[in-house]
Amino acid sequence: MKAMILAGGMSTRLYPLTKEVPKPIVPVVGEPISGHVMRWLSSFGYDEVAINVFYLAELVERTFGDGSRFGVTLHYLRERELTGSAGALKQMEGWFDSTFVVVGCDDLTDADLGSLVRFHKARGALATIGLVEAEEVDQYGVVLLDDDGRITGFQEKPAKGTERSKLANTGIYVFEPAIFERIPAETFFDFGKQVFPELLRDGLPFYAMKLEGAYWRDIGTPDEYRRATDDVLCGRVEIWGARATGVPPSASVASDARIEGPVRVGEGAQIASAARIVGPSVIGDGVRVGEGATLERTIVWNGATIGARATLRDAIVGERYVVGDGETLDGAIVANEPAES
Repeated sequence: MKAMILAGGMSTRLYPLTKEVPKPIVPVVGEPISGHVMRWLSSFGYDEVAINVFYLAELVERTFGDGSRFGVTLHYLRERELTGSAGALKQMEGWFDSTFVVVGCDDLTDADLGSLVRFHKARGALATIGLVEAEEVDQYGVVLLDDDGRITGFQEKPAKGTERSKLANTGIYVFEPAIFERIPAETFFDFGKQVFPELLRDGLPFYAMKLEGAYWRDIGTPDEYRRATDDVLCGRVEIWGARATGVPPSASVASDARIEGPVRVGEGAQIASAARIVGPSVIGDGVRVGEGATLERTIVWNGATIGARATLRDAIVGERYVVGDGETLDGAIVANEPAES
């Protein structure tokens, strides 16, 4: 079965973290977010997966390779320019020959994809959207439904108190190949702004289903990224095929260093004497934590260095970034800038 991961965006909302790290490989507890997406797809039998790449495309391809580590066979669409969510899918026309799934590269979820596909087929739908109920929907597109799940309208990021629905669009879609007839070739085209409003206008079989009991979070902002990381570390969502917490044999932890609460230490990490790490926290692969450093509720990406006696609270440290000896970061997000070309 076939699926597509939409991964072409620049992820500017996560700057500066994503200036050197493209969105599909942003780490969530030690694994690239799109790796989590692939394993989730694979768990429902979607073993042939396309992914569009644009920003730092070669780095994405080196990271994922043929996809086998994540349980899929990966097919790359290398975009020369961004063509929008639907425009990217259009370029895969002909590859999809039966019902298929599309999902965002930055969605962390345990939703029952099988139930969504069954709902879609039972209604003879052309397109179906997966929904979750959210307390606050001002950062999401919300969907209005009739009693059978047919879509009757949309609200895009409604101001608090004006929302007509609490059902948020997850960006998890099920389509029939006939959807390609609704997407023009060689032009920028978007699902939310163009395809979906036109399906609604033309009265086509367009449905949505609430994903009962599902966990879903879009990690596209720092706050949501922190929440998703905390949720995995604290066991509020289960991830497939990856370790959520603990210290691997390849890591070096001084006998008097303290690790408290839910913490994930990466491969080859080094934690020096008298260091203290308080969860929920993540120490990435190859990270060095200096003597006497204190890290609380902090996420450190691969290859970073935390200086001796540094103090970090509610911080995010980007890949290979160096925090100096004695430095204090409180609620900060720090990352390297790309080298001048």
